[in-house]
Amino acid sequence: MTERDQYVRQIDTLVASKELHGADSLCKLLRYLASHALDSPGEPLKEYKIATEVFARSSDFDPQLDSIIRVQAGRLRARLAKYYESEGANDPIVVELPRGSYVLSFHHRGKGTAKLHGSASSDGDQLEARLTSGKLGVAVVALSILLVVSIAAIARLTAFHKSSEASLVRSEPPPPAAFAQFWKPFVSGPEEPSVVFSNASFVGRPESGLRYYDPARDPKTSVWDHYTGVGEVLAVHSLDQVFGLLHRALRVKRGSLFSLDDVRSSDLIFLGSPSENLTLMDIPNTREFVFQRLDSGPRKGDLAIVNVHPERGESKDYLASPSKAPLTEDYAVVALLPGLAPSRSIMILAGTTTFGTQGAADYVCRENSVAELLQRLAVAKTGELKPFEAVLHVKVTRGVPVQMELVALRRKAPQ
Repeated sequence: MTERDQYVRQIDTLVASKELHGADSLCKLLRYLASHALDSPGEPLKEYKIATEVFARSSDFDPQLDSIIRVQAGRLRARLAKYYESEGANDPIVVELPRGSYVLSFHHRGKGTAKLHGSASSDGDQLEARLTSGKLGVAVVALSILLVVSIAAIARLTAFHKSSEASLVRSEPPPPAAFAQFWKPFVSGPEEPSVVFSNASFVGRPESGLRYYDPARDPKTSVWDHYTGVGEVLAVHSLDQVFGLLHRALRVKRGSLFSLDDVRSSDLIFLGSPSENLTLMDIPNTREFVFQRLDSGPRKGDLAIVNVHPERGESKDYLASPSKAPLTEDYAVVALLPGLAPSRSIMILAGTTTFGTQGAADYVCRENSVAELLQRLAVAKTGELKPFEAVLHVKVTRGVPVQMELVALRRKAPQ
């Protein structure tokens, strides 16, 4: 087996370890960093490249405003230290992520050990020579002193090693303050929050054609609920990244399996508009910015976000690009609402298209935009986030939301 093959096998061992079990984002980062280190040795790696290629950040990613790469690297560094302290204590190859760099290092544990053994053998030969020459007393004294000094040195090295590894574990950076404050309602409860993604109902067959289910003419038994939008999928990924930083797991459920019992027992994050996430129709919903299909005008029948009480400078209706034109813009709602049960919260992240939904999730999963929203809501650093509703303008390029702008905001949803 070549040296490279040994390194690759060690990465596989790390990914399969208990320490990294379930940490998909860290495993993905580890494999990426390993591939770079082995394929491009000595070449530095920038945060921007990692953000766009590993964590699907858009081309406007700014590492000065978004610390996700530094945070994830810190988490990976700590997990590696824990692994080699426990289940990987006897692994022949040690993988490290040096501080101040994103380039992995590999080294064989046995090389240093072999050198120490050679030195000990030499000392033994000298001692045997002394014994055979009749200087037994001097040798015993020397051996005793050497033993005491060795034990003391080993004790100091062991204490230093444990202290260094403990320091690595403790050095895992805290989550960004903006995330901790914004998502506090969803990480402070006794149960894991649930992400409910849109799961539109279709009729027909994939091979012959599908259309949206119409309850007025279609039997319920013919419904297909196998599909969701790409924006919802990527939104779940973005939320998982943020909640990983907050040390909180998520439960993911498709809309067709959602029940009202979930509202009473869990904090909920809904992905997708009520037109596809039909369960939103059965729970407390937005009051200021409402999803409706227009019943008149040139865009009749199109889904819009209706501004119920437009303020000065705001539009009455927010619509995506026309269906017959390339999709270059969409609008989305971001709303925090009280749940049906006391102390429960509901977050709605919904666009008029799947790309708007992805844009809404990206907005609340970026440190700089969350900080901007908290500032616009006038939330003090130690204050509590209150219910609100907001509308985002989402610019879309080749099916990817690239820019989100807050265009309307209500600080407190009406009761």
